[in-house]
Amino acid sequence: MDMPTQDIFRDSARDFLRRGDQRQRVRRLRDSTPGFERATWNALAEAGWLSVLVPEARGGLGLGLAEAAAIGEEIGRQLLPEPYVGALQAVSALCRLPENGSGAALLAGLLAELQAGSLVAGLAWQEGPGQMEPDDGITRWSAHGEYGVLNGKKCCVSPGSGADGWLVSALGDGDEGGALLWVPAQTPGVTLRDTFRIDGSCVAEITFTDVALPASHVLGSGAAARAAVSFANDTARIVQGAELLGVARQALDLTLDYVKTRVQFGKPVGSFQSLQHRLVDAYLQTELAAAALAETFTGLAVDDERRLPALASRIKSRCADAATAVTQLAIQLHGAIGFTDECDIGLYYKRALHLASLLGNAPAHRARIASGLAAAPQAAQTEAKAEADYTSFPRSANWDAMPEREFRQLLRSFFRQHFPEHLRNVPRRLHWHETREWYLTLSRQGWIAPAWPAEFGGMGLGPDKLLAFIEEQERYGVARVPDAGITMAGPILIRYGTPQQQAYYLPKILSGEHIWSQGYSEPGAGSDLAALRTEAVRDGDDFIVNGQKTWTTLAQDSTHIFMLVRTDKNAKKQAGISFLLADIASPGITVRPIKDLVGHEHFCEVFFDNVRVPVGNLVGELNQGWTIAKALLGFERIFLGSPKLSQHALARLRALADARRLFDDPVFRERYVRLQLDVDDLSALYARFSDLVKRGLPLPASVSLLKIWSSETCRRIGIVLAEAADEYGGNRTEEGQAGATGSVLTPLINSASATIYGGSNEIQRNIIARAVLGLPD
Repeated sequence: MDMPTQDIFRDSARDFLRRGDQRQRVRRLRDSTPGFERATWNALAEAGWLSVLVPEARGGLGLGLAEAAAIGEEIGRQLLPEPYVGALQAVSALCRLPENGSGAALLAGLLAELQAGSLVAGLAWQEGPGQMEPDDGITRWSAHGEYGVLNGKKCCVSPGSGADGWLVSALGDGDEGGALLWVPAQTPGVTLRDTFRIDGSCVAEITFTDVALPASHVLGSGAAARAAVSFANDTARIVQGAELLGVARQALDLTLDYVKTRVQFGKPVGSFQSLQHRLVDAYLQTELAAAALAETFTGLAVDDERRLPALASRIKSRCADAATAVTQLAIQLHGAIGFTDECDIGLYYKRALHLASLLGNAPAHRARIASGLAAAPQAAQTEAKAEADYTSFPRSANWDAMPEREFRQLLRSFFRQHFPEHLRNVPRRLHWHETREWYLTLSRQGWIAPAWPAEFGGMGLGPDKLLAFIEEQERYGVARVPDAGITMAGPILIRYGTPQQQAYYLPKILSGEHIWSQGYSEPGAGSDLAALRTEAVRDGDDFIVNGQKTWTTLAQDSTHIFMLVRTDKNAKKQAGISFLLADIASPGITVRPIKDLVGHEHFCEVFFDNVRVPVGNLVGELNQGWTIAKALLGFERIFLGSPKLSQHALARLRALADARRLFDDPVFRERYVRLQLDVDDLSALYARFSDLVKRGLPLPASVSLLKIWSSETCRRIGIVLAEAADEYGGNRTEEGQAGATGSVLTPLINSASATIYGGSNEIQRNIIARAVLGLPD
């Protein structure tokens, strides 16, 4: 398989940067002008870095943002002193200008020289701190025949000193509109003042006083000039985000190496759980940023002006937050040495602070996103109306051969036509009597078991189509039926069951005659499942089972239960466990529902008092139940981190905010956008792991990141939702809550259990700390 071009450029950039010690170059060049070296500049131009975004027709490589970002990330890791993003900004502006203007010859020459490295130039557009768009300013271009005069001031220009000139944006006289001009550095009337940044680099403030330029130096004018600057800025922000990601990742790697070797109190400090959890959270931030970047490049054309601004702001916000948070933690975990100049981690912290504040800081970009909130609902409605509708639905088909788009549209049509509207997006688990008819509808259609092989009565969907099936259910708000038989018991019997077990149980699961529950957790054996004590002792043709299961979902609705039982008390913790099936009506089984915080009874305790279970109900080999239990994780591991709950909670918050005009409050807008970005980036991270499933690859231990971010994002949304309702935020029902359906407290309360089930978030952090970050016990 051919390597993607972004990986080729990433590897090439890594090799190039490692030929010299960039950190020592930073120390040598900092606090001096120009702060970079022409020889290195020429070398990176020769490597094609400045040609990545230039179309082939204009002498470039004709690639895209993914390749530029790959270079940017490696620059962040190695701390290259040369202002790559600033140069890329100028190149992007030139590429966006039309080629047939009065300055076309000069434009073509500048672009060629920039790519060759013989010319160093930047884009001078900003006139004050906090400026986000190029139309705010007072720099003015007055045209007078074949010449004109430029007056004004620009700030935060990179590169400044050492540049051969700048592309300068200016307003025109009267109705002439704006202009983008080429201003050579040595032009009379140009005054430059350097400002040193915290990392030792410099940006410039440039003053233009009666600067006379020929009309041929006008490279673009009017709307075209403004669009070129806007496009260049957002392109630069995305690559800058990649550089920030590189800073964060390298700072985390350095810190992990340090805490694994630094000994305190006789142990490596990396073995302390409190530090491990903070490092896992830092790793989570880098992975969210990486996922957001990867999603940005999916289907994004290099000149897609419509999507680019929002994507650029999302990337800059997430990557700036990640880099500053990770480097601040890195300083602390390095201890006193981290606060000294001799320690490299300080270089990364200062680079993060420098980059995070240029081209708009994270709050400024969230405010920029907030300005487009009103357009979102209408866009969603337009997409829904444009979708095709199906009227007939096959029971079976060659699903794998069906295009995914067509398959998803088929599912959406089926759900629209057959799923009860009043059960959509219900914020709780429904009982059997509430979902029975829907279960039977899917059963009659032959779609009740999408993951089962066709020979056992299922749809036989491959991983990609199965993921699409589940995602479309979530997207439409299809309520989850009591499905432990479909998603757990059935697949286990198909894989480990005897032919007799399969023939007896599987058809009854499909028909709804048997409804199953899962008997795993016990008091004292929740996240530590291997500590279970429910015991099964062989007695002739039966096992006699004694013990207790708890947190058993919808056990009161089930007819059967599958469970883990200890069949060898002398074996090690995870050995001596067997997988057993039982009829819930067996003498000695008692089910007691547990009422949760909002009065629902989804969970139960199940007691076993000398319950006789036939030996024929043993699945797999005796004492091999732990292997079977682990096989159940499969898709469950990824869907614990599904964005569905957070998306639903955010939609409820949006409805409440619209109804109460909360978006008029800038503080609320900022909080909402933070949550929206958290959900967007959860979806992007989820998509990365989903892609592994679609390709039939095993899920890595890092999939636990999804569970953490999903549940904790839902909790954050729940807090804001409750607060946004003011006094009504304490109501049990929706009475008096404009724009809300159900209690506004439901997402908050549900999120409490979401951080616990499937292994608590603390356990998930322990898994990542050991299995992914390699931290010591």
